[in-house]
Amino acid sequence: MKVGIIGSGGREHSICLALSKSSKVDQIYCFPGNAGTSQIANNIDIDLEKFDVLKNFIKLNKIDLIVVGPEKPLVDGIVDYLEKSKIKVFGPSKAAAELEGSKIFTKNLCKKYNIPTAQFGIFQNVAEAMEFIKKSKYPLVIKADGLASGKGVYICENNNEAQSAINEIFDGKFGVAKNLLIEEFLEGEEMSYFIISDGKTFKSFDTAQDHKRVLEGDLGKNTGGMGAYSPSRMINDELENKIIKKIIEPTLKGLKDSCINYKGFLYAGLMISDNEPYLIEYNVRMGDPECQTILPKLKSDLIDIFLACCSGDLENVEINWHNKKSLCVVLCSRGYPDQFNKNILIPGLDKIELKDSEYCYHAGTKEYENKVYAIGGRVLNFVSMSNNFLESRNQVLKLIKMLNWNEGFFRKDIGYKVINE
Repeated sequence: MKVGIIGSGGREHSICLALSKSSKVDQIYCFPGNAGTSQIANNIDIDLEKFDVLKNFIKLNKIDLIVVGPEKPLVDGIVDYLEKSKIKVFGPSKAAAELEGSKIFTKNLCKKYNIPTAQFGIFQNVAEAMEFIKKSKYPLVIKADGLASGKGVYICENNNEAQSAINEIFDGKFGVAKNLLIEEFLEGEEMSYFIISDGKTFKSFDTAQDHKRVLEGDLGKNTGGMGAYSPSRMINDELENKIIKKIIEPTLKGLKDSCINYKGFLYAGLMISDNEPYLIEYNVRMGDPECQTILPKLKSDLIDIFLACCSGDLENVEINWHNKKSLCVVLCSRGYPDQFNKNILIPGLDKIELKDSEYCYHAGTKEYENKVYAIGGRVLNFVSMSNNFLESRNQVLKLIKMLNWNEGFFRKDIGYKVINE
């Protein structure tokens, strides 16, 4: 069968590679893909804002299934649009994607269905928000309402930082802002919990821990993710049962009460405090780089899982995993998450020899005349799967050292909370 993948990051390369290993998949198209996907798929440069052009290409090339990687097309309603033309799509509808498209939508759902989350307030202008923070205890969390590529969250230690965050959001740093959210700060440790759903049934799709901050020791600015490891050190049977009963099931019930069936990946960003889960936010797709960390551990055929979700038959599919530890380190362009140079040559990639449990996923790359160039902030994702996290990290750092790309930087401490050196 023919499969199309929408997106161009490390997440999409990891999905592409997993699908390419299936005997049932004959051909893969990536829209637009990257230098890594070009080795195993046909990269198609299509403007993802133009749904009609994409639809016509899918029809003309008789693509059997479309997998949507990033959040923006989902929030913009690409699934609804393609399904109207009888195209099979893995991913949630526009209505379901509001879980990520609007943090306020999710917070109101939490309130209505008693889903544990931080106390919050919604503010529609600078004056209202400024008045509120004068009387607040710090630290505070201030969030842009819409999509912000994982960067629209401020943890403010004092009034000055809070004022700056409010001004930046309402000044349009993350697009037009009609509202912002101010939350209490939750103490604990973050964890990413994933499920996959066909609209009737859902199944767990492993856990991970992401490192968002740009500097070692989880300091500095927020990024899209500097690395991750899987499984999370926090997960245990009791906690997982609480996550499902207190967070996942009430969320899916809340959507169903509004006649919305959830199909696709659902990623719950959680804060764990004394083995109790609190919802920080939802993402309506796999995380990046969590996806790159989790998929190497998957034993089952990924195409079977996607097709079962599209046909409402997930209940009859087993999802099996390797009992291994996986760790990912993201190699970034110097300057990220601020200004960085683009179109920088990455020499020596072909000299890196990957073992069976090692991966180099491309993210912000493009291929031109058989050479690979960095075009994004997060450039390559190096992943190793082994029996312990320290071994995985050592292998990853060895691969990055082998590449020796002078224009990049990375965190050497990914997984430090779970690795006792």
